[in-house]
Amino acid sequence: MSFSDPVGDMIARIQNGQMRASSKIQMPASTFKGKILEVLKREGFISNYSLEEDEQKKSNFLINLKYNSGSPVISNIERISKPGRRFYSSAESIPKIQNGLGIAIVSTSKGVMTDSEARKANLGGEIICKVF
Repeated sequence: MSFSDPVGDMIARIQNGQMRASSKIQMPASTFKGKILEVLKREGFISNYSLEEDEQKKSNFLINLKYNSGSPVISNIERISKPGRRFYSSAESIPKIQNGLGIAIVSTSKGVMTDSEARKANLGGEIICKVF
């Protein structure tokens, strides 16, 4: 199955899993999605993720969602840069999410990182999504 926006699909699966209060969700794997999941894990928005292979030899991510007192840790995750409208920003103009309480995930020339890491490294790039 082919997706026109695999990152948008990933975000929708995370939101749907949290609305259903699922502890784990599964999605098709890709390198770029893995880098985004690594940032989410490092920043404490998800518990863990693992790469698994199904019976058709297709790779899937199994993501353990994180909850705090029964409510999801991710209160909002929103796609910023979309296939029809890419959103690029310089290091100085990367937006702060909820006055620094949330993060923006940025794809830079040095890899995928948070907005604060990109500002420290003085790197701009494509704003993938915002999470808080």
